[in-house]
Amino acid sequence: MLSWAIFFLVVALVAAILGFGGIAGTAIGIAKIIFVVAIVLFLISGVMHLMRRA
Repeated sequence: MLSWAIFFLVVALVAAILGFGGIAGTAIGIAKIIFVVAIVLFLISGVMHLMRRA
């Protein structure tokens, strides 16, 4: 999932360099959302792993 966030970040950077501001803004927004979801899922996975060990 983190690879998708990096992909959208690269798309946004390329779009910004080429002058497509709307596409760049949308791609950055998608990348931020996917990054936050990946971090949340990682934290939930870590907590669940710790709960199973106890």
